[in-house]
Formats: sequence, structure tokens, C-alpha cells
Amino acid sequence: MARVEQPGVRDPAPEPLRLVQDLVNTVDLEGGSEELRTAEEAADWARGRGLSGRGYDADALADVLTLREALRDVCAAHAGTDVPAATTAALDRLLARAPLRLAVDAEGRATVVPAGGLAGADELAAAVAAAIVRATADGTWPRLKACAAGTCRWVYYDRSPAGRSRWCTMAICGSRAKMRTYRKNGRVSAPEAG
Repeated sequence: MARVEQPGVRDPAPEPLRLVQDLVNTVDLEGGSEELRTAEEAADWARGRGLSGRGYDADALADVLTLREALRDVCAAHAGTDVPAATTAALDRLLARAPLRLAVDAEGRATVVPAGGLAGADELAAAVAAAIVRATADGTWPRLKACAAGTCRWVYYDRSPAGRSRWCTMAICGSRAKMRTYRKNGRVSAPEAG
């Protein structure tokens, strides 16, 4: 079950980043819902996004979940944290198995696409890699961020003019963070006032 969007939650990311956002948000860390509990659910999810859905077993599911959480860490880095070394190693391993190729259309436009014949987590990783390459080229990749609230970490697309937002929604996660800061500062100021 997908997270129920609440008032104030940001709009979906533009293409091609929607695949990355959809993948990372298959789990609601705060609410506890998980869309990818089984290999069959992962295959159905992939088919729903235009992938073949072939080749999903327990190992592929584990790789998909690793990919998902690694992408969450990368999106958190877009909001100012460092990507853990274990995350970059996991991404390197998964993306090494996900070759891309250059495709040219009838009008001469070139784009990067997943190589043919891939299945399971390798097909998904290649589709994600192709999406990231396109989003890097058009400048949208750094705006896909993970919410700074440690209990949330929902991935959202930052449409703010300066590209400096930190929360999936100001109405919920941002307000909570500001209230915590207010309370913390209030406690510090009270003894000094006496």
C-alpha cells in the first residue's frame, strides 16, 4: 500500500525521476507500509512501471530493496548529508550489473537506455541509471531529495526557487522540526532569563 498523500505533501517528481521517486517511496518509514514484501509484489510493481517484471526471486527482491535504500541515501545527500561508503559500494555493485546503451531516434536525438535482455533487479537498476543520467543532463537530479526528518525520509522533488528545501512537507515534517527547535531554544533561554 502506498503512502496516503496528505495535504501539503509535494507533487510527484517530473519524468524521468518519477521511477526513482516511486521506487524509494514503496516503503513508508513513518507509517510502516511496504509495497515490496515479496518477489511477486516487486515483479508486479516493475510491470506497473513499464518494465518486464521477469526474473524476480528472493535474491532479486533483496537487491531491489538494497537499491531502494541506497537511492534514499543519495537523495538525502541532495539535502546536505554525505552518502555512506557502504551505500556507494552497494550502488556500484548493483549498477555494474545494469549496462546502458546509447539509442538514437529518427530525428538524431540520442538518449541512454537500459541494455536489452536484462531482468529482475538488473533491469530495474538499469532503468534507474538511465533515468538518473537523463535527470543529471537536464539538471533535475539534485532536486530529488529525501526528507530530513529521520522518521520520514520520504523522497520528494524540491520545486522551491532556491532548491534548498529539507522536508517532504512543511505542514507536517517541517512544522515538527521547527517545533522541536522552538522547544529546545525555549528551554535554553528560560534559565538565562532567571
